[in-house]
Amino acid sequence: MDIGVLLPTGTAQWGADGDPRELVAFGRRAERAGFSSLFVNDSLISPRVEALTMLAALAPATEDVTLGTGALLPFLRRPIQAAQSLASIDLLSGGRLTVAVGAGFPGRFGRPFYTLSEVPWERRFTRLDETVALWRALWKGETSFHGEILRFDGIPPATRPYRPGGPPVWLGGATPAALDRAGRRYDGWLPYPPDPADYAAGLAAVRNAAGGAGRRPGDVTPALFVSVWIDEDGPEAGRRALDAYARAAYGMPLEELERIQAVVTGTADQVLAGLRRYTAAGARHLVVRLGALSLHGQRDQLDRLADLIAPLRAARPEAGPSYDGTRAVTAPSAP
Repeated sequence: MDIGVLLPTGTAQWGADGDPRELVAFGRRAERAGFSSLFVNDSLISPRVEALTMLAALAPATEDVTLGTGALLPFLRRPIQAAQSLASIDLLSGGRLTVAVGAGFPGRFGRPFYTLSEVPWERRFTRLDETVALWRALWKGETSFHGEILRFDGIPPATRPYRPGGPPVWLGGATPAALDRAGRRYDGWLPYPPDPADYAAGLAAVRNAAGGAGRRPGDVTPALFVSVWIDEDGPEAGRRALDAYARAAYGMPLEELERIQAVVTGTADQVLAGLRRYTAAGARHLVVRLGALSLHGQRDQLDRLADLIAPLRAARPEAGPSYDGTRAVTAPSAP
């Protein structure tokens, strides 16, 4: 069981008086507290420290934690240049990089990004899969690539990553097509379903697809992206804090955001119970976003969450998913 944290790289997360240069110290604090991974988001929705820049800064400042993207949007970058950047981070970190990728969303959370990147919206999933396939080819030393969309010949020698074959690449998304692609082509699955039962069903579909492609179920890491707020005044106080976060980060109330994203809030015991529902559903790498709107608040929530690492790991089921299908009662689900 791995428990990681999403760094607050956006201006909404570090607050008006926060200093983004403290983010490296935040990462070191998380590593000392026992978190096993540090993830960064990638977006054009709001001002933020660019994802790969942040990971490059963390690479020499940390020692053991996995450094990850949750999720990287490859269409924002030229594919060969992105392969070079990712290989460089893997080298500088000693092979600690994990790359979760996505193709963006319909509406204002995705399609305008394609316009800004001068990349067509059509066939975006094929473009994503081919970009990842191109990265893997370059990381193995190949000098040409011929896909349906991406075609290159005479590619100069590329930067080789620390690990042979390059870092693991996970896929975000939970549509039937995404579940199939995650099982057949990717090294991990990073969704954020509001209902643990949906996570269990999705993971079963991913593993079925993996088996159909001649892969073992264990070849695909089952991860989860979940927003958390721990408040000893209970779930209602936590929901108020997360509502402020949702409005600042997404421009929408919590009740809208929680329809599509996993959220757990309440007292420490309630949050522990809520997260355990996902681990019972099969999640083995939690990537937790802390719903605070200042670096001080982020540090406070980080310390509260750190107290749950040991009991979360102790409760890990030894067999496969054992989720019984009941819904959470004390911990609201959402972004």
